[in-house]
Amino acid sequence: MTQSDRLTRLLSMLEAEPDDPFCLYGIAQEHANAGDHETAVSWYDKAIAVDPDDGYHYFHKARSLESLERIEVALATVDAGLAAARRGGDAHAVSELDALREELSG
Repeated sequence: MTQSDRLTRLLSMLEAEPDDPFCLYGIAQEHANAGDHETAVSWYDKAIAVDPDDGYHYFHKARSLESLERIEVALATVDAGLAAARRGGDAHAVSELDALREELSG
């Protein structure tokens, strides 16, 4: 399945369930994988609005922001993600976000 096919499929799924965080996140990932980080960031924001306790939405949003050389905003996103992951009790996400924070701060 091509990236275009995946994106079309995700958008179709989203029509049926507009608040599906999996679809929103998947659409963001497809845009990020295509190098369209501005669009990816806006889709990550939609995923975060629907599922604010998933640390990985923030992690990948921060990566896209890093690609856009918006490091300060990426760091703020990581901090928000750390709070979300802690609220959700996701120790693995906390660990990955901590490592990303260190990388971005370095």
